[in-house]
Amino acid sequence: MTRDAYADRCEDLFALGGFREARKAAEAGLAELGPDPVLYRWLGLAHAAEDDDDHDADAEAAYEAGLAQWPDDLGLLVSYLELCLRADTWSYPGRAARVERLKERIAVLAPAGSPEAARVDAALGWAGRGYWQDVRRRTAAATADRAASTSHADDVAEALARGGGRAPAHPEDLRAVEVAAALELLDGPGRAPLRLVVRHRAAAYATALLLAIATNKALVLSGAVSYSVWGWIWFVPLLLAESRLRQAGRLARERVIAATAARHAAAPEAGQAPAG
Repeated sequence: MTRDAYADRCEDLFALGGFREARKAAEAGLAELGPDPVLYRWLGLAHAAEDDDDHDADAEAAYEAGLAQWPDDLGLLVSYLELCLRADTWSYPGRAARVERLKERIAVLAPAGSPEAARVDAALGWAGRGYWQDVRRRTAAATADRAASTSHADDVAEALARGGGRAPAHPEDLRAVEVAAALELLDGPGRAPLRLVVRHRAAAYATALLLAIATNKALVLSGAVSYSVWGWIWFVPLLLAESRLRQAGRLARERVIAATAARHAAAPEAGQAPAG
């Protein structure tokens, strides 16, 4: 397999959140083709994306291995800079201290207005943001996650209203695979209440809230308790349904990552097939 083919595989898997699979692809490419700056970069990025101390150390090792042979590779330099900018100065002073050296080297190699220079500016902006910028970023991310969750629930509700869904037309169509996975997890006679909740999500939440308030008030007025939270038990079916939808999202992502990896693995074999 060529370097470009391995890089494409890493890129596709990385975009899907398949960081472990992207690392395996980069390692396979390095084992087959030998040292390569692009594959070292993907290996480092796939480690750094895990946002874990051990993985950060592995990412640093990958970048340094690449830079030992290609010291002027901008992709490796900028990726390494991003990793060092994230480093805690107390826990990893050596990594944090490399920032200035990397910035100086990149400034020499990246001409003004180049994509690399723009990425350096973006990385520095990330490093210098303040508390309120962090709050806004997290709020925007949470809003996007809620919107995606609502869209996914709407797709599943529509499929349930049709009486079920067909298998997705393409195994890498994440949205369709998510719906198919949700239908699997909601299937069965014992999960009929969960299907009802998903089909009528807004009405279910409104009804559960009214029932919870009424139940708590009735228990207090009856004298059975002086304060009640038992009414919130009406939300249990809704929480179970939401849990199924989240589980379906994780399952779908795993399936799409596996399908993408299988497609890339089959590509060289197809290319090596004898001509008619």
